[in-house]
Amino acid sequence: MPVPPVTGSGHSNELDRARAGDVRALARLISLVEDGSTQVRSVIKELVPLTGGARVIGLTGAPGVGKSTLTGALIGAYRAQQRRVAVLAVDPTSPFTGGALLGDRIRMQEYATDDGVFIRSMASRGHLGGLAAATPQAIRVLDAAGFELIIIETVGVGQAEVAIASLADTVAVLLAPGMGDAIQAAKAGILEVADLYVVNKADKPDAQHVVRDLRNMIALGERKPDDWKPPIVTTVAARGPRDEGLAELVRRLDEHWSWLQASGELERRRRARAREEITALAFDQLRARLTEGRVEELAARVADGDLDPFQAADEVLAQFRD
Repeated sequence: MPVPPVTGSGHSNELDRARAGDVRALARLISLVEDGSTQVRSVIKELVPLTGGARVIGLTGAPGVGKSTLTGALIGAYRAQQRRVAVLAVDPTSPFTGGALLGDRIRMQEYATDDGVFIRSMASRGHLGGLAAATPQAIRVLDAAGFELIIIETVGVGQAEVAIASLADTVAVLLAPGMGDAIQAAKAGILEVADLYVVNKADKPDAQHVVRDLRNMIALGERKPDDWKPPIVTTVAARGPRDEGLAELVRRLDEHWSWLQASGELERRRRARAREEITALAFDQLRARLTEGRVEELAARVADGDLDPFQAADEVLAQFRD
């Protein structure tokens, strides 16, 4: 089925090439977004009507649980179904050089020549929450380019980095044996955003202890009868498509997608995603318009005890009342 052309001007040719499978055109568009180019607004305006068809799957978890390996295994499983897959792999940025190792791309080299796969490593650039600041717009570019599945692999996160929940339709939280006991599992806020739990490296000792701890934690939660109950899947991602757990994981991901559509939760999540994005963009613009000298003056008065912080905030907001 031919890809319909993009109407309009400006970046239409680049968008058409990206939708036709031109990897370089797609990479250039994502680079515009990632670098905060002044052209981002016009690009996004042209591609917004083409978005909304992709499934967005988020993979998150602590460092060392096997996120990159599992991502590679999922790519293989979905490609076996002849589905186009894009991956946004967020790597931590060096606080000294500003660079990133881009290790995820290294681990997924076997798909480098597959026309149905696009892998983009993105440096977090100090952005918190396990993601890069440009991730929402990069998702939009990939969606408009016609990818059926977009997998977001976050930076290795701790107990409370839950930004992925505001971007993905389905969130899979990965755990592995040796990452903590039942108390750690119960208090980890990141587990609360999971639609699926994946206990990777299930051939290691104590894997079933992790499964048991998760089941106990899930039992503590309160859910309505029609709510989604997160399943627990055990995998050995290093085996790739040969792993029995991988087939179950794909099936569970599909079940969750069906539930999202049937329950109306998909629409609710995507509206919440749009709301978060609008709010973030608005705050960024407000921050940019703040008069730095005025803020410094108010900060000095607050520090000296001449003004309370609430009054100072009122004076800052007064700049925008006109």
